[in-house]
Amino acid sequence: MSWILLSLLSAVLLGLYDIAKKSAVRENAVPPVLLLNVLTAALLWVPAVIWSCVASADSLAPRLVDLSLAQHGMLFAKSALVGLSWTLAFFALKHLPLSIASPIRASSPVWTILIAVTLLAERPSGMQWAGILLVLLAFFAFSKVGKREGIHFHRNRWVAWMVVATLLGAASSLYDKYLLQSVKLSPAVVQAWFSIYLVPVMLPLALRWYRFDRQQTPFQWRWSIPLIALFLLAADFAYFTAIAQPEALISVISPIRRTAVVIAFLFGILHLREPNWRAKAICIAGILSGVVLLSW
Repeated sequence: MSWILLSLLSAVLLGLYDIAKKSAVRENAVPPVLLLNVLTAALLWVPAVIWSCVASADSLAPRLVDLSLAQHGMLFAKSALVGLSWTLAFFALKHLPLSIASPIRASSPVWTILIAVTLLAERPSGMQWAGILLVLLAFFAFSKVGKREGIHFHRNRWVAWMVVATLLGAASSLYDKYLLQSVKLSPAVVQAWFSIYLVPVMLPLALRWYRFDRQQTPFQWRWSIPLIALFLLAADFAYFTAIAQPEALISVISPIRRTAVVIAFLFGILHLREPNWRAKAICIAGILSGVVLLSW
């Protein structure tokens, strides 16, 4: 399958992932949701790692264990980066409407490209610069819409957390390109060890919640919690497979994946009955138009 089709598949799965996240953290304790989510993903990968240890070198099993200590360190660093991004994003998503939180995350391609320009000396085309401007204008328009719901972007803590989470996510996208194309790690290796190392990354926050906060913010089990991991694993597998192809462009894949915002937006409006859908729809149209320009 081509890397563009794989990116589109990843976008659909990411939209379902956003819906599962909102369903899991709504009026619920975030730290145990995060820990159980990453435990689900890790438990799915541990059997594959064990099989890779015992399988013969000429078997069809993916080689997940032939890594140096330095490569393990690189993968743990990715888990730490993503763990911080997820922590900020999950807390923000709990307190923000889905129809506002998801579009903020959808601005990630802008930051990915700007970081790529700064650190990797990539040079966007004039059309891509126009896309960046359009996404930023749509983001500004969202701040105006948010005021109608009492959310002031310039001083709302949860908006700030979501913005920082988005910046960290953009940095993670570029780090993925480095791991897959420069370090030459396979998508399965990155996904397996990234999922496993997220467990120790998330454990301290969950222990702190259990020790100090479980009475004030109780936890409720919901089936949407394991679905977070399942949707993300499927989305990431399509994403990693796409980005590993030599002709793949991170500046194109990242914008395509952000079209997942449409699925999350429709869920927020139709199921959660979030207000101001017409104004938000216009802003999202601006973001998606910018995404199209970014892919040129």
